[in-house]
Amino acid sequence: MSDKSQRILFDEPGPRGRRLIVATTVIVALVIIAVIWLALGQLNANNQLDSRKWLFFTQPGFSNYLAWGVIGTFQATIVAAIFSFPFALLLALGRLSDNRILHTICTGWIEFFRAIPMLLVVYAFLLALPTYGLNFDVYWKLVIPMILVNSASTAEVFRSGILAVSKGQTEAAQSLGMQSSMTMRLVVLPQALRLVLPNLLTQLVSLLKDSTLGYVVSFTELMRRGQLLTSYTHYLLQTYTIIALIYVLMNYGLTQLAKYLESRSNRKSAGKKTAKNSLAVAGMA
Repeated sequence: MSDKSQRILFDEPGPRGRRLIVATTVIVALVIIAVIWLALGQLNANNQLDSRKWLFFTQPGFSNYLAWGVIGTFQATIVAAIFSFPFALLLALGRLSDNRILHTICTGWIEFFRAIPMLLVVYAFLLALPTYGLNFDVYWKLVIPMILVNSASTAEVFRSGILAVSKGQTEAAQSLGMQSSMTMRLVVLPQALRLVLPNLLTQLVSLLKDSTLGYVVSFTELMRRGQLLTSYTHYLLQTYTIIALIYVLMNYGLTQLAKYLESRSNRKSAGKKTAKNSLAVAGMA
């Protein structure tokens, strides 16, 4: 955010306000440091900071064990994304459709699965559906709920991207004799996909976090591997701290990729505007 934007949104603090901000910042920082110090002291008193309990996880066997958990996490996340993103696009197009029946069905689907927590859907596949003869493999008991729930939220991302495309693009295509379906496929969708690409990567981060529910159905993704590891080693704090760091690294990588793609898209848009302005100036000259 630029300094000009900050001045518009917020009043610039005076000398007294700046002193208050500095004092508050120092006090909050000291409180945080004190809490961390007390927590570390308590952990040390309970022998939780013993180096042997942490170096234990550097052994190749346990590193490989957690690495396979990471692979399982990505297997669930990527497959769920491969199915849910195209399905979400169809739902978005259905919601934007002029056909009332199709519009109603897609809107109902989106609003229903956006409203319920994914854990409830996982339990439905784990406990309810098997009583009716629908007993899927544990992998699909996790992945299908991920697809159902994520497709609803991602559909709204696609719909927002489609609506963000200038109506002039549609009108220009139709003036050339293009049908509505062709206009959507060749003109609107390519631009909408470029607009929503960073948001799709954000949805991928959400899918990655949803995969942690694999422990509920006993699918051996990273969280489930951590659960099994704690039952064997009894190093609860150490195990889940390491797993948390792995998730932070994975999500950070995806978030940075989303930021890179967004900045790249913004640079391309700025370049196109500059080129148009140059052509306009040249034409006037």
